[in-house]
Order: sequence, then C-alpha cells, then structure tokens
Amino acid sequence: MAAKMYYEADADPSIIRGRKVAIIGYGSQGHAHALNLKESGVPVVVGLREGSGSKAKAEAAGLTVMGIAEAAKWANVIMLTMPDTEQKATYEEFIKPHMRKGKALAFAHGFNIRFKRIRPPKSVDVIMIAPKGPGHLVRRTYTEGGGVPALIAIHQDASGQAHALALSYAEAIGGARAGVIETSFAEETETDLFGEQVVLCGGLTSLVQAGFDTLVEAGYQPEMAYFECLHEVKLIVDLMYEEGIAGMRYSISDTAEYGDVTRGPRIVSPKVKAEMKKILKEIQSGKFAKEWVAESEMGRNNFNQLRKEGAEHPIEEVGARLRSMMPFLGAGKQKVADVSGG
Repeated sequence: MAAKMYYEADADPSIIRGRKVAIIGYGSQGHAHALNLKESGVPVVVGLREGSGSKAKAEAAGLTVMGIAEAAKWANVIMLTMPDTEQKATYEEFIKPHMRKGKALAFAHGFNIRFKRIRPPKSVDVIMIAPKGPGHLVRRTYTEGGGVPALIAIHQDASGQAHALALSYAEAIGGARAGVIETSFAEETETDLFGEQVVLCGGLTSLVQAGFDTLVEAGYQPEMAYFECLHEVKLIVDLMYEEGIAGMRYSISDTAEYGDVTRGPRIVSPKVKAEMKKILKEIQSGKFAKEWVAESEMGRNNFNQLRKEGAEHPIEEVGARLRSMMPFLGAGKQKVADVSGG
C-alpha cells in the first residue's frame, strides 16, 4: 500500500503558530527546527543545559534560550532533538514535571517511544516530525524556499488534534513544501535503524573497507584502491539518488553494468540477506536498543575501541592524504560545518 502524502495545502499553518514551542537541544536538527519555526512566525525558545556551549550560537542566531525545565514549563509543544541516549534522563529530570494536559511532546526520531524508555502521561499528545535529511540541509533548503521531505507519526492523540498539529509543525519547518509522509513511531524507528546498520553506514563502510583491503592485499597501490572503492562511491550514489538504480545503470558503461548485475548478487548473497533479517529481528525485539543503551551507560568502552580501530584503518591515512590534494572537498566540508549548528 502506497504511503499517504501531505503537502502545504493539507496543513493548517495557524495551529503551530498558535502554540509555544520549546526545542530541547541545539545540534544539527535542533538548530534547523528552531530557526525555521521562528522564521515561520512560531513562538519558539531553545532549552539547553546549564553551561551548554550551544547557548552563544543560539543567541547569536536571534533565538531566546532558557534552561530545559524553564522551557518545558513555558511551552505547550516540547520537541526533543538531543541524542537518543540522553533523552530519557533529560525528560525525567527536567520535562516530566511540566507535562500537563493539553501539551504535546514531540520527537524527531522514535527511538525512546518505540522502546518505552520515555512513557508520557496519557493526557498529552505524543507526536513525531522527522525530516529525512541532516539539519544543515533542512535549514538551507528552507532559506532557499524549498524543503526536505518529512515524516509525521502519532503515538498519542489526547487532544484530538495531534495529527493536525504534527502536520502544521512539519509545514512550518518546510517539510510540506517537499512532501510529508505519515508513518508510525515503530515503522520510523525500525526502518531507520535497519537502514543505518545494514546499508547506509554499517553495510557501506564494511563493503568499502573490505574492497580496499582486497586490492591492497593483492598488491595494488593503496591510492588506486582508495579511488576505486571509496572516492567513486559518491558518483554512483548521486546517480541513484537522482535517477534510481535503473537510471544509474543507464548512465554507466555496459561493462560496469554487466559486472553490476552478474557479480553484485555474489557479494550480497542470500547468506548476507539472511544476516540482514537477523539484524532486523534484533532491532524489532529491542535487543539492539538495550545493547546500545547499556553500552552508553557503562562508559562506551567497546564503542570507543571500535571507533578507534576504524579511524586507524589504512584507508583513512591514504584518504586523508589524497583529499588534501582536492581543496574543493575541504571547502564543502567547511560550508557544512558552518551551518550545522553543532
């Protein structure tokens, strides 16, 4: 069944403009939500912890900053945008005491609701507005008159207006300009984690490293291996992003396409797909969530070790040296950093 799509004509902009919104956190998503809402005429504040390094950034952008508890008390829509592992403690300490009937608790990702880490009172709306892009892109496209597609979901509809509120919020941050898809907290969370682990991050980085290692171990120059297994990934991904897989195949050479359709299935074989299904079950059962939360609460020793090993992989040294010869890459990175909101 095709997903239901909403656009600007389907939203009532007055709903969110008649509410008071607190954005808790001022990182990638937080800064984009706060600024886009403000410029759409929505009363908005940013809630930050005492001593947060983001306070100066938010104030310099013209936003009002409050402590998290103060912001939660002031607002009647509270949007959590900080990291998943920090949300429960923040909610329990600063926000829960101020969750009154008629308020709405909003999320940009469903993790803490899906895995029951946060249990809001039944008297409040619980909604999700999740742009399908990084915060700097949400912000930039809005300033250019466009928008990034967004997801909305309703976990609790205490007011009878939760859906209209979520859609109004999505419109105010620019999502309805591109299209808003209705989903559920469970579907968004499970597919998001699966995509990150199996394809976008885990699958892709492991594939790139294994390809690089295979060529280097066979005696090829590391620089050649880097270009063939990492650098050119963007060319292919951009083609797929713009034209789909069939469009990408149309644009590459016949030799590349024949290698694609005959050798690709040998790499991502039925055995690999079976492992994907195991990973999906770990996500659905909550096993991954429990593992990740426990890892964070115990100091992230294993995570930090794996991160260190990844940073020390030979592809990183080769890549850093080659990228330093391509100044246009550094310029693009700096541009992203400047607008990310940290």
